[in-house]
Amino acid sequence: MSLAEAAVLAALVVGLAACARDSEPAAPAGGLDAIAERYVKLVLAVGQHDDAYVDAYYGPGAWREEAEAQTRPLAALAAEADSLRDALGALAPAEGDEMTRLRHQYLQTQLGAVAARVAMLQGQTMTFDEEARALYDTDPPHYDEAHFQRLLGRLDDALPGDGPVPARYERFKADFVIPPDRLDAVFTAAIEEARRRTRAHMTQPEDERFTVEYVTDKPWSGYNWYQGGGESLIQVNTDLPIYIDRAVDLAAHEGYPGHHVYNALLEQHLVRDRGWVEFSVYPLFSPQSLIAEGSANYGIEVAFPQAERLAFERDVLFPLAGLDPARAEDYYAVEALASELSYAGNEAARRYLDGTLDADSAAAFLTAYALMPPARAAQRVRFIDAYRSYVINYNWGQDLVRGYVEARGGADDPARRWAVFADLLASPRLPSGLE
Repeated sequence: MSLAEAAVLAALVVGLAACARDSEPAAPAGGLDAIAERYVKLVLAVGQHDDAYVDAYYGPGAWREEAEAQTRPLAALAAEADSLRDALGALAPAEGDEMTRLRHQYLQTQLGAVAARVAMLQGQTMTFDEEARALYDTDPPHYDEAHFQRLLGRLDDALPGDGPVPARYERFKADFVIPPDRLDAVFTAAIEEARRRTRAHMTQPEDERFTVEYVTDKPWSGYNWYQGGGESLIQVNTDLPIYIDRAVDLAAHEGYPGHHVYNALLEQHLVRDRGWVEFSVYPLFSPQSLIAEGSANYGIEVAFPQAERLAFERDVLFPLAGLDPARAEDYYAVEALASELSYAGNEAARRYLDGTLDADSAAAFLTAYALMPPARAAQRVRFIDAYRSYVINYNWGQDLVRGYVEARGGADDPARRWAVFADLLASPRLPSGLE
């Protein structure tokens, strides 16, 4: 081989090596931290196309201003999501460091959900189950009408009177509505008790706090808007009658140890202590929501085990609401049976979004099998229109969180239940990691 030929061959080898390098996803300087920053900015940019997408943000104000200053095309955001997933895939998580591995998995899965949401905004259609997998990292269960009919039969035996179960259930519940002029007193008492119970078992940031507002004309019954700095705004929708059980449900789900505590702990442990900026933004349509909603619902029973809840409501909340405490036990016996029908809401959403039910038929399904009065069923269809498969995060999320906690010793040991639950709230777990 001549010197000239050798030079050409050497140049060719160098060129091929450069091409190979160019074809590989390059990890940006700073590794996970750099990808995390780009992820936050990407979520904020998607939020310019979807008003509901960014549920909370408390990172640098300049990043929000940057997103608001120029709306980036959806195609560019899709490409950015793919690029970040490739770059993240090129980074091997640290061996032996569980939290770093969890962080790596969290970012990879959240980015997959960002890409799926952008595709939906571009017009891509998915079935209910495809959407649940793409956005929430899980496969929710299916139930047929026969399942709900069996549950309705049990409730039929427990309800007084004659006639269809949904109508009798509505009449029964009418005796347990919180009068509007007593709502704030009842809700305040429930919040204080939920806070007291949670603080006895979980260390929280010293500066945590929230305010409550009563609102109307919303597709949901309650909402926590986390503001950052340990502060939340909790809104309670008063469009429809609020039953006595909703006081504890909302106090624990939206407040303690639910959304408010979850967000405050993530901010304290992951953003402030570790500097993981990706947790300064919360994209609603993402796996994080299943953890958030599931832990908020399971947190109700962690803070208020059945017997303790009954005693507190009978002795404190029923009198505050002007309701007969002697009927508390009967009320919760019926509610325990009715709660088993919650998956009827998921089935209505699945069939509605998959096109086998129209809006009126979905509302009728909710009335027949989820025992919702027509006005509440119509509100739920509005919720499904707005949030789609998000409905799985409440009941299926609750079941996954319960299974995770109880499998780690929390079934019969209240102290252990609190400890595992608190660890879950302060770590970057994913739905697929709970199964």
